[in-house]
Amino acid sequence: MFFHKKEPIHVVDVGDADPRFAQLLLEQFGGATGELSAALQYWVQSFHIENPGIKDMLQDIAIEEFGHLEMVGKLIEAHTKNVDQTDAYKSTLFAVRGMGPHFLDSQGSAWSANYLNEGGDVVRDLRANIAAEAGARQTYESLIKLAADQKTKETLVHLLTREISHTQMFMKALDSLGKLTDPLFGNIQPDETVDIYYNLSTNGNGKDERGPWNSEPTFKYIANPAESKS
Repeated sequence: MFFHKKEPIHVVDVGDADPRFAQLLLEQFGGATGELSAALQYWVQSFHIENPGIKDMLQDIAIEEFGHLEMVGKLIEAHTKNVDQTDAYKSTLFAVRGMGPHFLDSQGSAWSANYLNEGGDVVRDLRANIAAEAGARQTYESLIKLAADQKTKETLVHLLTREISHTQMFMKALDSLGKLTDPLFGNIQPDETVDIYYNLSTNGNGKDERGPWNSEPTFKYIANPAESKS
């Protein structure tokens, strides 16, 4: 059962309307990194999860993301409603589709379920969610840099902040399973190459870079894979 409160979770206000910026905001309404994608992804994942705590967390965050979708929609509406038919308005998608939000990204491509990333394994899904939050955060950061209206920026900063909060929640959930840094999950055991790093490239100076991603004790570094096979 769902209940909808007409007041958004955070104040949404716009000072100077800008239809061109509203078109950019569509990225977070009907785009790949948008709030609809996140809300549906986390909600569907919750049905696969048997851990009651993680299931509850996913549903709580999913519902918050639906609230964020409403906030972005209100921003788009405010940036397109009662705007004169100027060249700025005519140059946007709203000239054809009408004011307010649409399930399109900023380039006019329709939203697709292909944006969703869920696979029925709690570790896999939580890691996919961390990546989803990172994508949304990057998009919000770009929007904030492009926004001229201060009130719009304040709403976008709040939305960006919640992406960080959700990322932390997903990381804590992974940690509770002992899988925050453990790449092994599932029932199939890896073969003997699991701890091998193959050096298959060099940088512009012909130097092989080394770091914790290709060094002991985690990895055996194979400097010349071709010679090792001979």
